[in-house]
Amino acid sequence: MKIAIAHDYLIQMGGAERVVEVFHHMFPQAPIFTTVFSSNRLLDALKDADIRASWLQKMPGGINNFKGMLPLYPFAIRDFDFREFDMVLSSSSAFMKSIQVPKETFHLCYCHTPMRFAWDYDTYMQRQSKSNVLKQLLKIYMRQLKAWDQRTSKNVNQFVANSSVVKNRIQTYYHRDSDVIFPPINTSRFHSSTTIGNYYLIVSRLVSYKRIDLAVETFSRNGLPLYIVGEGPDLERLRQLAKPNVSFLGRLEDGVVTELMAQCRALIFPGEEDFGITPLEANAAGRPVIAFQSGGALDTIRPRLNGIFFKRQEIHDLNAAINEVENHDWDVRQIVNHARKFDEKAFMENFKNYIGKAYEKFREGR
Repeated sequence: MKIAIAHDYLIQMGGAERVVEVFHHMFPQAPIFTTVFSSNRLLDALKDADIRASWLQKMPGGINNFKGMLPLYPFAIRDFDFREFDMVLSSSSAFMKSIQVPKETFHLCYCHTPMRFAWDYDTYMQRQSKSNVLKQLLKIYMRQLKAWDQRTSKNVNQFVANSSVVKNRIQTYYHRDSDVIFPPINTSRFHSSTTIGNYYLIVSRLVSYKRIDLAVETFSRNGLPLYIVGEGPDLERLRQLAKPNVSFLGRLEDGVVTELMAQCRALIFPGEEDFGITPLEANAAGRPVIAFQSGGALDTIRPRLNGIFFKRQEIHDLNAAINEVENHDWDVRQIVNHARKFDEKAFMENFKNYIGKAYEKFREGR
């Protein structure tokens, strides 16, 4: 069976890109189709991959201003040719689920979420420093984009959701059923430490909907050390909110992040995420997580076993959860064992079996 992998864009290092990394391990000969990619920001494991970009790759600003190319993506993905493949495995939180494949080709979409910036536009844009005029123009465009997104969901033969909340969104927005398979975690990358520092940790892209601002304001008020690893368009706004006890470390190598996770007091996870791989990575390092009680965290956090929830995105609630973490006696072994349930080796075996059965069902139904 000849397989192709398709992913929205390879510009950043997030959870979705970690999934593509595992897909590449599973099918190393499969080319990876994407709209644009940055060779400087690729995960190391993808640097040997056969990456095939759309014509957006050659456009001025196509890489550095990939979000500014928003209206062009639906046109860019139409030019991909999948006629030589038996199966296309798309990894999508935006456009790639909408690719067109021949009737003889099976399209399985591993959906991280239906495009958040379209279906939850107001929340996504709430804290972004865009002019009101631009926000209104984008809102008008999003109505058209949602209609296109819903219409092209029919291009997918089988949806797989990465969490329970995403399964519900797929049903609500696309009126399609899906199976839930949680994303893989490379637990072997992480180790616990007998030395725990005095700092709390965030590892995230710095975009407004992730609510890093809530953590910055909370720690600026309580005075506890907070280290923030990551980069993104919300960085300057966050710096303006921060007191000296909040440190912005930028993008770091995986090995450095691993050490920071192993020695942090807890990982802070303040936004509503579709799944959230980072909390389980912190768990693999033996550390608890303080998470907003919503989204994918509901699938992975077990209160007082591997983390603590806070119910409202307010300073008081987050502070109360921090105090609860400080006063709880955490069992490192239990935390690590919980993370191992999501290990990538188990994912690869289960997912290969799943897509094999799904492909056979597709063939039988033709």
